[in-house]
Amino acid sequence: MILISACLAGFNVRYDGGNARRELAVKLVALGQAITVCPEIMGGFQTPRRPAEICGGDGKDVLTGRATVINQAGVDVTARYLAAARQVLQIAQDHGVTVAFLKQKSPACGTHLVYDGHFSGNKVPGMGVTAALLARNGIEVYGDEELTMANLTPYLAPETIKQLGTNNLAIGD
Repeated sequence: MILISACLAGFNVRYDGGNARRELAVKLVALGQAITVCPEIMGGFQTPRRPAEICGGDGKDVLTGRATVINQAGVDVTARYLAAARQVLQIAQDHGVTVAFLKQKSPACGTHLVYDGHFSGNKVPGMGVTAALLARNGIEVYGDEELTMANLTPYLAPETIKQLGTNNLAIGD
């Protein structure tokens, strides 16, 4: 089973109330090949909500207590991000998830990049809290820019690949 950030499947759960819809994600969910999660919603946050960033490191550092997640008003929301990451991991384990495609730059879902914790728009290498916990537990994590047929093929049955078509849907499709 594949795990996908809910915003990629078109759900309006992003901090700004919008989504980051990718047609390939929508099709995977419709075919029953993927499940969706939104760690922020699972952490009890509203949509829209104040942006949050990791301060003092990345998601791996949050997991070890060396960094925190702070929202734009200066409120420490680390405990909510950690609780949500644990919920997502449990769902992934319950559904036999082996790979996740997550929204890049998110303090929960970023896989290669997160914002630097200063609310300045600067990005730094690192993972979000949920992505780091999934990776720590053996689940392969990719960013939304990597949601392509080429990256999905190892995780899909041939009949599913045929159902998705051969037009190599990617970002913007």
